[in-house]
Amino acid sequence: MTTETDREARVASPDTPPPGRGTSRRRRRRWLVVVVVAGAALGTGGWYVLRGSDGSDSTSASSGLPSATATVTRQELRETQQVDGTLGYGTAYQLVSAQKGMVTWLPAEGATVSRGKPLYQIDNTPVPLLYGSLPLYRTLQDGVDDGADVKELEQNLAALGYGGYTVDEHFSADTADAVKQWQSDNGRPDTGVVEVGDAVALPATVRISDQKAQIGDSVAPGKPLFAYTSTTRTITVPLDVADQQLAKVGEKVTVELPDGTDTAGTISSVGTVAQAAPSSSSGTSGATSSDATITVTVTLDRPSSAGTLDQAPVGVNFVSAQRKNVLTVPIAALLALAGGGYGVQVVDGEATRIVAVKTGLFGDTRVEVSGGGLTVGMKVGVPKS
Repeated sequence: MTTETDREARVASPDTPPPGRGTSRRRRRRWLVVVVVAGAALGTGGWYVLRGSDGSDSTSASSGLPSATATVTRQELRETQQVDGTLGYGTAYQLVSAQKGMVTWLPAEGATVSRGKPLYQIDNTPVPLLYGSLPLYRTLQDGVDDGADVKELEQNLAALGYGGYTVDEHFSADTADAVKQWQSDNGRPDTGVVEVGDAVALPATVRISDQKAQIGDSVAPGKPLFAYTSTTRTITVPLDVADQQLAKVGEKVTVELPDGTDTAGTISSVGTVAQAAPSSSSGTSGATSSDATITVTVTLDRPSSAGTLDQAPVGVNFVSAQRKNVLTVPIAALLALAGGGYGVQVVDGEATRIVAVKTGLFGDTRVEVSGGGLTVGMKVGVPKS
């Protein structure tokens, strides 16, 4: 005769995706919910869960206590959905030469270049970095028409410590004097004239990601020199369009690093243009709308937590659901009742009883429960860790 304790424990598979969900880019949070029949969980004393005539669960006393207990708590519970992302420095851009000549110096890959420092050298003449959004598209000198590019140059000179002029859109004789001093300090002829290609304007400090040219190469305007990125460590996530409700700018996420540790992050941008997934090698002609993704960017709250990792695969846990002020127990406390559903073993001193519960949201290692007269502070049985 098969007894209750002889029945196999049923274990929820952690690898089964939710109905109707693909698994190409997302990884659901792995819930390992061990649900066992009551007798097998509670030892030789045994619990026998009976179904009453009215459909309610009743329990008999047990002579044994669980190997360990946990406390019923009231708290906020969050369920997360994990999506694959890439940890790096964001989008890489290509820097091209604006001059003709020979490359005599380039920064090393991984180096950072800030305002006033040389980005490269052509014919042994340094080309410094200036901060700004407007490129140097014309010759700037005393008498040139007023313009935003003049103001951008003067702002940079002022930030580098050169003064004696008014920062505005007018290139004056005083501006020319400041330019001469700047040129002399950088080993350039002190002409007071800034030619196209004498400097490069970029929004901020850059990180060199990939050299495209070598020292000794002859270059012409438009020739790639190197690729660069920002210096901010970011995570890029191709999020399925169907899941875009998960991502909102400013919301917190948890990032699982390659070594298995977690670190906090914040959603800094959410793309608005969907991109189709690349065609598969099996010959599929194109991607369906369900394959489209939007790009979500996440910044780390503590960039140092990622060490020196670059282009590393990570998992980003987005909050998919949350409940506030709910009763929770450890997931491992759930027991499968003989008549269906779940229960927990309530421990009260030397006495124990099985209480049927209704489960709600699963989050991290705990689950929302209700019913059975559960209150905060009660002890429930769990497997010994």
